[in-house]
Amino acid sequence: MAPEPAANLPADKIKGKILIVEDDEGMRFFLSEALAKEGYWFQAVKSGEEALKLFSRETFDLVVLDYNLPGINGMETFARIQDKVPEMVVILVTAFGSKDLAIEAMENGVFDYFNKPLEIGELRVVIRRGLERAFMQKEVSRLRSQLETDFGCSQILGSSKAIRDVIERVRKVADSDVSVLVRGESGSGKELVAQALYTHSHRNKGPFIKVNCAAVPQELMEAEFFGYEKGAFTGAHKQKRGKFELANGGTLFLDEIGDMSLSTQMKILRVIQENELERVGGEVSIPVEFRLITATHRDLEKAVAQGEFREDLFYRLNVVSIALPPLRNRREDIPILVKHFIGLYNEKLKKDFRGFSSEAMESFLRYSWPGNVRELENIIQRCIVLSCDKIMENKELFEIYPLFSGSIREIPANASLQNKMERLVSGAEEKLILEALNEENWKRQETADRLGISRKSLHNKMKKYGLH
Repeated sequence: MAPEPAANLPADKIKGKILIVEDDEGMRFFLSEALAKEGYWFQAVKSGEEALKLFSRETFDLVVLDYNLPGINGMETFARIQDKVPEMVVILVTAFGSKDLAIEAMENGVFDYFNKPLEIGELRVVIRRGLERAFMQKEVSRLRSQLETDFGCSQILGSSKAIRDVIERVRKVADSDVSVLVRGESGSGKELVAQALYTHSHRNKGPFIKVNCAAVPQELMEAEFFGYEKGAFTGAHKQKRGKFELANGGTLFLDEIGDMSLSTQMKILRVIQENELERVGGEVSIPVEFRLITATHRDLEKAVAQGEFREDLFYRLNVVSIALPPLRNRREDIPILVKHFIGLYNEKLKKDFRGFSSEAMESFLRYSWPGNVRELENIIQRCIVLSCDKIMENKELFEIYPLFSGSIREIPANASLQNKMERLVSGAEEKLILEALNEENWKRQETADRLGISRKSLHNKMKKYGLH
């Protein structure tokens, strides 16, 4: 008698819904027994045609699919399943092992591939990983749909409690006019939060003006913010409105507010307090009214204590604070973000990159992510551009991004002591340079200053390690 599927279990007890497509009765019994022992809900059919009929009225999380089927074979069945459910996780099984067939299957999106006779322990592990992939894909779709409906910004992705708390805080304050200070390390997504606050506010029909305070030279700061009159200084050939004036009636986002000089802080405070400004070289007060959102990677309380940031301005900006967690503190969001960026850059770059092996994904989860989500996005772009295969393994990942291998390039066992020492030093130097680049948003002069080397020296080292 064939094992009974766990069909009568409560919905919250079902570990996964699996379809077995296998024409051999003995193998069908073997697979059914293994799944029943694991507590999975499953159905078993004998052909690809039966499987496709089931898909019209039933949903599944994973398919265990035999290649040698009567009628349409496993690969044709897989292709038609993909047409119905593009992200379905499929494990292909065959009695006739072929390297070419394995490569074809994996390149076309099959999750994994097994030759008969099956090793049940290994199959259990792969089914568990396949279900994790399926549940992750469903969570990505659910979150994207929820964020589009509730939030107007599908770029903020994640299922961790930390990111859900951020989303909830944004939802609560988005439609008010209070000043918001967004805190977080470089690359953690502060601008996305600012964009979401604007998009979901009653000011979303007005302008959204963004300024990176760290990118504006100090001597141009006043003209950039306040604008200027014709003839106010050499080169002022015509009147120009500043960012404050351009934001009138809308939202002004000042990124890296902590990098602003004390003199500029004082002038900005006056605009916030009095809702008016004077252009450089002007004598007329111009009324302005906008919602102010600021962001910083610095500890502003510490900067206030050290006299580097005005206390009165800090309290004006910090009416509501939203703290973005670093990526290393929400590692469960990494697979969701990887999936999102693969889809995004496959479309932009006209590629068909399918993703990473389970071992390569483990490398993503182990890495410390000093550059946060921005670094993750850059790595995915690099992998899609440089990958030779549709599924990337650890070896190729390490070649493209050596820091994943422990920040030290592989050292041959027969290398001399001097050669080992040189490689260890180079690995440590490469890690430090990359961390500094990420912390300074890849601005080379600032990174060189941080490292205490010349810009030319930094350029040569970046060239040496392929950090571009």
